[in-house]
Amino acid sequence: MTERSDSLTAPASAATTAASGPTLDEIAQLAYSYWEARGYQGGSSEEDWLRAEEELRAALSIAN
Repeated sequence: MTERSDSLTAPASAATTAASGPTLDEIAQLAYSYWEARGYQGGSSEEDWLRAEEELRAALSIAN
């Protein structure tokens, strides 16, 4: 079993998140939801990731 760095698992503060964009966990959760919506079939994990990242960044820029 591999150990994860604390920097990867520590939650980001709201100020840090807003300034730097969505967290990796937020992107991963949204990308997973796209795959889930397709019935866990087809598509591209890379495209899902990029779509999720773009949508979350857009939502953050609108909120600021």
